[in-house]
Amino acid sequence: MAGSLALGACQRRAIPTKSTAAARSQAPEVRARNLEFTYLAAKGKAQINANGEQYTANLNVRMRKDSVIWVSASFLGIEGIRARITPDSVQVMNKLEKTYYAGNFDYLSRQFNVPVTFAQLQALLAGDYLPAAAPNVQLTAVEEGPVQKVSYKQAGLLVQQLIELNRARLQKLTVQDDSTKSSLDVTYADFQPLEPGGQLFARGVMLQAQQPGRAAATVMINYRNVDLDKERLSFPFSVPAEYGRKNRK
Repeated sequence: MAGSLALGACQRRAIPTKSTAAARSQAPEVRARNLEFTYLAAKGKAQINANGEQYTANLNVRMRKDSVIWVSASFLGIEGIRARITPDSVQVMNKLEKTYYAGNFDYLSRQFNVPVTFAQLQALLAGDYLPAAAPNVQLTAVEEGPVQKVSYKQAGLLVQQLIELNRARLQKLTVQDDSTKSSLDVTYADFQPLEPGGQLFARGVMLQAQQPGRAAATVMINYRNVDLDKERLSFPFSVPAEYGRKNRK
């Protein structure tokens, strides 16, 4: 997993909206700066309110950019959920129920109530602006006071992002599914530099998933420790033999 990528690449850069010079000259400029990293490690606490129940969990998040996302959630000091996600696979182990899932992104799409991809999940966790996946998607970008509002439609989804101009960081992400009327809102707050004068990271994150006919599910995350490229990370995922496998979707 280590590869030949060097650690410590922490330069800021603006995010292009198109892949060719001609397209860039016609498309509006998106005034966002995404995190530059190879490895990201973050620890924090999550308050979860879903299906009429409330939970508090300690989170441990690890990422190798564009390669793997690893998440561990502990309840009362005991690890309950572990997930390992790559661009083409999702593995989730429920230690409380002694079950595991191995399959595709349909699992995460059901959890969020909107279609989810690896790139979207990575951007969501990092608090990054998410460009459209296809170069021919029509993009609108309008400045409204202290923020820039960027919108586009893709694969039946309306994606809207608010960028805080003085920080050039994503303030809010909204994804709406026209076919199901489901939506996902993510709001970022408490921006702090990861080192003196360094890149800004949102220590506070609130997710709200809404599905017709059901109460909204919310997750509030507060990170206490965040490190970029401090060390090469491991992403362990080993399923005990006695665990039952959930149906692949």
